Amino acid sequence: MKKNVGGLDRIVRLVVTVVLVALSYFKVVEGNLETVFYVLAGIFVFTSLVNFCPLYTIFGLNTCKVKFDDKK
Repeated sequence: MKKNVGGLDRIVRLVVTVVLVALSYFKVVEGNLETVFYVLAGIFVFTSLVNFCPLYTIFGLNTCKVKFDDKK
């Protein structure tokens, strides 16, 4: 698994996770939408921790900084 989630992207995902969980916790959303928010929050935390997002692979995105090897 090649890393494709960069530092700023990880921070944004974690902030969105906090917002989604807070909306569910304070009962701003309820029912099925609350469940969807918890699932999305879990996915965002997981992809932040492993630095890999399967959707980025499908769409060819990469927010990691590329390290160049000057030795050839």
